[in-house]
Amino acid sequence: MTGSAIDIGSRLELFVDDYLIESMDGADLKLHKPVAREIALQHDQLWEGDATWCPVIIKDGDRYRMWYRAGTDTRSAAIGRKSLGSKPFYSVGYAESTDGINWERPNLGLYEFEGSTDNNVLMDSTVCHNLSVFIDGRPGTPDSERYKAVAKGPEKISDRSTLRGLVSADGIHWNVVESDPLIVAPDDNWPMFDSPNISFWNDLEQQYELFARGWLPTPPQLHTDHTRLGSGYRTIRRSVSKDFVNWSDFEMIDMGDSDPEHLYTNAATPYFRAPHIYLMFPKRFVTNRTFFEDADAHGLSEATFMTSRDTLHWDRRFMEGFIRPGLDPDNWNERNMAIGTGVVPTGPGEISLYYVENWRHASSRTRRGVLRTDGFVSVNAGWGEGEFVTKPFTFAGSSLVMNYSTSVAGHVRFEIDDGETTLASGEIFGDEIERTVEWDGGADLSTMAGKMVRLRVNLKEADLYSIHFV
Repeated sequence: MTGSAIDIGSRLELFVDDYLIESMDGADLKLHKPVAREIALQHDQLWEGDATWCPVIIKDGDRYRMWYRAGTDTRSAAIGRKSLGSKPFYSVGYAESTDGINWERPNLGLYEFEGSTDNNVLMDSTVCHNLSVFIDGRPGTPDSERYKAVAKGPEKISDRSTLRGLVSADGIHWNVVESDPLIVAPDDNWPMFDSPNISFWNDLEQQYELFARGWLPTPPQLHTDHTRLGSGYRTIRRSVSKDFVNWSDFEMIDMGDSDPEHLYTNAATPYFRAPHIYLMFPKRFVTNRTFFEDADAHGLSEATFMTSRDTLHWDRRFMEGFIRPGLDPDNWNERNMAIGTGVVPTGPGEISLYYVENWRHASSRTRRGVLRTDGFVSVNAGWGEGEFVTKPFTFAGSSLVMNYSTSVAGHVRFEIDDGETTLASGEIFGDEIERTVEWDGGADLSTMAGKMVRLRVNLKEADLYSIHFV
């Protein structure tokens, strides 16, 4: 076996792309959709309403924490928020949970709303709009800045939106950074930051990353075939910084040759179990469709899914909806089904994300969606057997652990080859998040560690989600 090899060490590798896969025969990559669970927050407080959306969810020690935009739009009076009149109101709400399932709004006493500070409001839009919070993992970050956030600022400069940075010691009490504004929108055809602008510390690259909304002209050949795009379409652009003060010029992310669509939000985040894999859940916005004839705004939307290994080039092979509007008619309107930032563990073998339902309705709410651990995408084969072969790679460890699921008649079977020795497993069946592969003859893999190897994986009625060596 000659040539270069991917060094995966003992890190967890998800089969969300073909990073490790060289060939497949009778198998394919399959996107799995979140299962809707309970309502995490019903937006029924006076300062919340039909325009409450895009939560940020962080598991912080033994607490789950949520920051979200709370607000109403000009239709608020029509849906019962009469105390707010017809003027839009936006603020930052905060909630906590011990399990990621049952959420409470703590009485923070920080913000006066209609004569009372008995609420969970941190600040209103005179400070910022669409607060995007993250825990700063940069080495040397002072405790006073452990929590950072990016948000749209209240001021414009030469009719261009601004982004401001905020820092906090506890995620509750916030200070605007001295370098305000962080960024002034480029002087181009989309000089605004009106969508959630997501930021995080990228520990692998040792830099802050920021993902904001951008705009691209529609390619001439698509004006006819993609009439819903009009003269241009919303997309996503990235900026990076080493110090949270000086930011690079924006560049559009690269989604390969995928069809251009309006992508309204992004919810970019490293996957907490494999932080070298980045997840994004853009909201697809189809502008020229309405479900109800009397709809007061055009457009329909739903969440989509894509991944990256470098945060600039994104794999959007899965063009289908990730979370559809579904049977609830109040989800069939514009700017609905937006996934908030953050994927968190919420139980044995379970991860959760959170998304907005019933946008612009009195029943507006945030719901929890559930996937199995690592369960975004699998290598899948049906009744007819399939297999795939990996690219050459090296690993560290003596055992192979997999996350898999089969039917009672299905199986997963492995061969590993270092060019001199081939080891095989028997047929493995079941459904387990972590299963150690046993090799014929009771061999372990310690003699192959550090050598260039390939895996050949045979599947029947099976899904393989992830592997790692220990």
